[in-house]
This record gives sequence, structure tokens and C-alpha cells, in this order.
Amino acid sequence: MMSYADLEREIDRGARPELLRDWVLAVLDDVAEGRRPLQAVRHPLGFTCLPVNRTGPDGICVHAWPAEPAAVQPTTSTVHSHSWDLLSHVLHGRVRNELIEVTEAPADPAWRVYEVHSRGDVDEMVATDRLVTAATTTVETHSAGNSYALRAGGFHTSEVDSGQPAVTVALGRTTPGLSDLSLGAVDGHSHQTRRERCAVAETARMAREIARLLARG
Repeated sequence: MMSYADLEREIDRGARPELLRDWVLAVLDDVAEGRRPLQAVRHPLGFTCLPVNRTGPDGICVHAWPAEPAAVQPTTSTVHSHSWDLLSHVLHGRVRNELIEVTEAPADPAWRVYEVHSRGDVDEMVATDRLVTAATTTVETHSAGNSYALRAGGFHTSEVDSGQPAVTVALGRTTPGLSDLSLGAVDGHSHQTRRERCAVAETARMAREIARLLARG
């Protein structure tokens, strides 16, 4: 089984995408057959996360956007930043990232910054005193076989086209001292949200569906 360092090296090299695909297919088969006990999580930003390894500062996940995702209705917005550096390889479909520049604007803000503190399945959305505006600076589209990186602390959105499923393998490395952030309503308040954790049988079904997507190329 490939480690975080192995996957990172292969994504950086970009020479053997079939190795990454075969590794993910093997993981999905283990999940589908009950040899790897994990539960998928429906993320509030519209994708499903299969947490392959989430121990310590490094994490390995398989992310899947369905062809017909449920309407995304986050309690803040889809604009967010991670407390970890993301390195991702697209295995199927296309992922569109919009990179967002956030500017302090205490006098005439469009957004309030919220800190996201995750404890298990619960996200505590903490309204901060930071008031900002936001503007898209770059739009990047990454297709199957491509890789991309998003730095910790960089605001962005990640989406797929309607009717076009996508699958990625995502590596995350925590940056000490940073928090996960989201932009939300200026007049909003601190609140909690809960992520939906799928049952083992449903996770197995999802793993089989994702594997069928990858098998089609």
C-alpha cells in the first residue's frame, strides 16, 4: 500500500498516472469488500470524501463529485481556505478552481471571515471580527490526468460542471498555526453544522460506483 510520501512523489513526477489510478482502484475494492473499514462523509461543499488515512498532520482522501449533486447550501459560502496544503490528482472528469483574493474592508465589507473548528462530524463556524471583500483572480480547470496544488491559507472555490462527475485523490499536509476559514454573511453569527457520515453499506456502494467511473476511463 502506497504511503503519503509515495503518493506525493508520484503526483509531483506526473510520469505514471496509471499507478495512482490502480492504487485508488485497489483502495476502493478494499472499501467495497469490507477489508478497509471507513465511512464516507458528505461534505457541505458538494462532494463525498472517503478518508483513506487521516492520522497525524498528513491526510489521504478520495474525493468524488456525483453527476447530479445535491444543491450546495453551505451556511456561509463556498469560498474557503484550508489550514493545510492540498495536492490533488484528477482521476476522472474535470475540477474547476477559482482563486480568490481577499482584501480587508472594515468600512464597506462584502463578507465576514468565519473560522471553522472541526470536532468529529461537527463544524463550529466562529464569526470573527475580520471584514473583507473578495474578487476572483484566476480560474483553473484541471482534467483527468492533471494535478494541482492549493496552498494553505489561499481562498478559493472548487466545483465541477453539472452532469459531469469527477474523482480526485487528495493529499493534505497541515500547516501549524493556521485555521480553516470560510467567507459568510457580514451580519451572521457563530453557529454549528454537522457533516453527514454514511453508513458502512452505503460507503461500500459508493466505492463500487466510483470504481466503475474510473474503469470507464
